[in-house]
Amino acid sequence: MDSAGMEQATVHTAHADGSVTVLKDDGLLVDVPAAAVAAGRWRSPRPGQRVTLDRQDGVIVAMRAPS
Repeated sequence: MDSAGMEQATVHTAHADGSVTVLKDDGLLVDVPAAAVAAGRWRSPRPGQRVTLDRQDGVIVAMRAPS
């Protein structure tokens, strides 16, 4: 079974290492690794920005601008 999916969230905290913590629409805080932030071509995400999380096999692989 493929567990790929998109989730909506809001940037909660941006960290110095390039990773971020987001608040998903279901109320859960989730850490997004720096590689996933870079994959979405973010330079410096800021708290309050809306994002879409792209998951593959349960792992966040990219944080993108919402479409």
